[in-house]
Amino acid sequence: MLYQQTAAPRAESALRRVVDGSATDWIGVVVRLALAVVWGWAGLAKISDPAEAAQAVRAYEILPESLVKPVGYALPFLELALALLLVIGLGVRIVAGVSALLLLAFIAGIASAWARGISIDCGCFGGGGAVDASKTEYLQEISRDTGFLILAAWLVYRPRTKLSADAWLAS
Repeated sequence: MLYQQTAAPRAESALRRVVDGSATDWIGVVVRLALAVVWGWAGLAKISDPAEAAQAVRAYEILPESLVKPVGYALPFLELALALLLVIGLGVRIVAGVSALLLLAFIAGIASAWARGISIDCGCFGGGGAVDASKTEYLQEISRDTGFLILAAWLVYRPRTKLSADAWLAS
């Protein structure tokens, strides 16, 4: 009986710490760095072959040809900039918002290709372009990007994290 009476306040105290910030600040660090790894991986995979990145953009058959190369060539630099800003923790809410918009565009693009019956590899982490219909993984790609979108949404909601330039500048 005594254990039950003392365990409840401890659990409530631990929950309060999570809700009030100390634990969520560290969760935010993990989320921020995880999203940075995603953007860094995606950008580094594409930056060495911009023509291949442009081909991946072209395969979606969404953008006019005049925008394919600029988007394909710029996308790896944008992804690397997002990764760097997230690692540093600078402008986290804005970076997370841009990340969310970019992820929504990726999800919409994948869903569009799927709905139109276009068989492509998303090119999210390099490569991309036409593939055999049996090689498409649209549901997995949309699910993965939705998971990344949830990470970005967390940072939009709670941008202040430990070990960030934002926290240092605010103090």
